[in-house]
Parts: sequence; C-alpha cells; structure tokens
Amino acid sequence: MLKPIIRAGWLAFALVALVLPGQADARSLDEIIKSGSIRIGIHPNLPGLSEYNTKNEFEGMDIDTGNMIAEGLGVKAEYVSQESAMRVPNLVADRIDISLGGLTRNARRAKLVDYTLPTYTESQVILTTDKLAHISEWQQLNDAKYTLANVRSTVPAQWTRKNAPKAKELLLDSGADVIRAIAQGRADGTIAIIDNWLKFTPNYPDVTWRVVPKTIYLGYWGIGVKRGNDSLRRWLNIWLYDHQSKNRHNVLWEKWFGSPPAFPVVPTPYFP
Repeated sequence: MLKPIIRAGWLAFALVALVLPGQADARSLDEIIKSGSIRIGIHPNLPGLSEYNTKNEFEGMDIDTGNMIAEGLGVKAEYVSQESAMRVPNLVADRIDISLGGLTRNARRAKLVDYTLPTYTESQVILTTDKLAHISEWQQLNDAKYTLANVRSTVPAQWTRKNAPKAKELLLDSGADVIRAIAQGRADGTIAIIDNWLKFTPNYPDVTWRVVPKTIYLGYWGIGVKRGNDSLRRWLNIWLYDHQSKNRHNVLWEKWFGSPPAFPVVPTPYFP
C-alpha cells in the first residue's frame, strides 16, 4: 500500500480523472471577448504573485499581469482562487480560461493542458536553518534522518521525491505551511522555488534561516490554457512577446519581489 503522503502527491491527477468524463469545451478567444470577461486562476497564498491585502483584495504580480491581459482583450478580469493542486484540474474542467500561479511547464502536465511561451524562470534551491549549517549540496539531504517539506502536486515536490527518496516527506498545502513546519521543527528544510516563500520567514524571528546559494535546476513558468484552445494560446503568445519586448515582465517582478529575476526570460518572436 502506498503511504498517505505519496498518495496525496497525486491528488491533482486523481481530481483530473474525475472531471475528464464530463469536461466542457474550452471557451475560444471569440467567446471570451463576447462574454466580456476572462476567468484567471491564481494562487491566493503566494506573496509576490498573489495574496490578499489589508482590504481583503487580491494584489501581486499575477494580478497586475491578469489585468494587463484583460485590458488587451478588452474584457474584465475575473479571478478564481485556487491552491496548487487545482491549477490543472480547473483548466481541464473549464472552470478557468487561463492559469497563472507559477505554473511550471513540464511534460507530465503537458499531457493534460497547453502552455504559452515562457513567462518567467524559476530556480530551485535549498532553504533550511542554521541547524543544518553543514549542508552545501542537495545530495546530503538524501538521508532518512531528514524531513523535507514541500507543497503537494508541485514540480519541486516531485523532484525531491525522485532525487532524495531516502528523506522523509512532509506534503503541505502552501508555502506558508512549509515555512511554518520548518520553523516549528517538524521539517528540516525544503528543496523548492522559494522566491515568494521568503516573505513568510520574518514571522519567525527566532529562527535563523539559511538559503544554500547553489541553484539545483532552472525551470520555466508558462500561462496554462485548456488543451486544444489554440485561438486563446496564440493570442497570449503574441501578447507575451509584446509584453516582454517592452521589459514589462521584469519590471513587474522587481516591483513585487524587490530585485530583478535571477534568470530573466528573453522574448522570442518565434512560436507556433
């Protein structure tokens, strides 16, 4: 029998299987424009990308980007809150038209949804505390004496499970939960994309946080669309080229994260 934590890691794809039999057709570009709104999936708990502000309204880079996309289409942006595990199932079930929320492009997800051109890069690193000051390589964490926390159904969680199988796994619902688990001593660290998680660390002033500087791998985000919705995907690619050619994507990143992206995406005019 699979361990519960491993079964939980495949929750998103079990959910996809549930919605596949009755899935609705995606709204085409013309249908979205005619409706007057575009449904944009965002993550409610990713500081920098999107989160609730003091007015209980969404703010962040994804919100700015979504508003720009809606303006380009001449429609209203309608934001749909979703946790990491629901980003793909919501597209498959046509509950949203596009998905932001740091959706990493990979072959496994590409069996279910389509992607635009890259929007941003992500660099995976180790976040731990001074208790593991001796750790300098991820291979050292492949040991049963360590517990590594991560957000379920994310690429870093899957990468960690594959590459550090001896370590204990703690799967949680959000980056805030991961930081809390490490601060409370329930986990020793995480191997993840931590740009938007670092904003949670000041909540634990008694903890000395440590980011191991070596980048483990470089991945790419894209805007997710329902599989086969080519009219919308092609429009988004044209919009992205214009957006990135004017450096607006890097300006937004620096606005919400406080520094330039470590590996900026270079705009390309060549796409299908």
